[in-house]
Amino acid sequence: MAASNKKLSSKRPVRNKANPDAALPKHLVELLNGGSAHVTVADAVAGFPAEKRGAYASGLQHSAWQLLEHIRITQWDILEFSRNPKHASPGFPEGYWPKTPVPRDDAEWTKTVQSVSSDLRAMIRLVTNPRADLYAAFPWGDGQTLLREALLLADHNAYHVGQLVDLRRALGIWKKS
Repeated sequence: MAASNKKLSSKRPVRNKANPDAALPKHLVELLNGGSAHVTVADAVAGFPAEKRGAYASGLQHSAWQLLEHIRITQWDILEFSRNPKHASPGFPEGYWPKTPVPRDDAEWTKTVQSVSSDLRAMIRLVTNPRADLYAAFPWGDGQTLLREALLLADHNAYHVGQLVDLRRALGIWKKS
């Protein structure tokens, strides 16, 4: 976090006057990866017991499988919208959630975890591409920009990763402090 007990320097931060937005892709990568102020997707699902992946907890609406698969589908949709003008999004909301509360098997869970990681890396490649204009509206959208889509993806993932952590706590399987 930005606050600390140390005395703050009275010096003003140095800003790249030639390109004031030069640090933006780096900050987007940090936000997309999580881990600074948020739990990462990988940490939220690491070691998740197979027998609990379809479990519900009192007061919580979704199973771990539903949350993880929702993260995958939504992240994939945002990524594809950001790079493919012919992309058609799934129907909302039904197309963004799995049909079952539990994966078919360990292989389906593992494939989803890998897809989330792979698609996240693809989005990071988009925002760090030196030719990418983070501010330009996509010609195929309604004013959306790559910056907006990257922020949307990071925000969406952080929200549902928080739900995964809450679920793990409620199920008694969260060991993190």
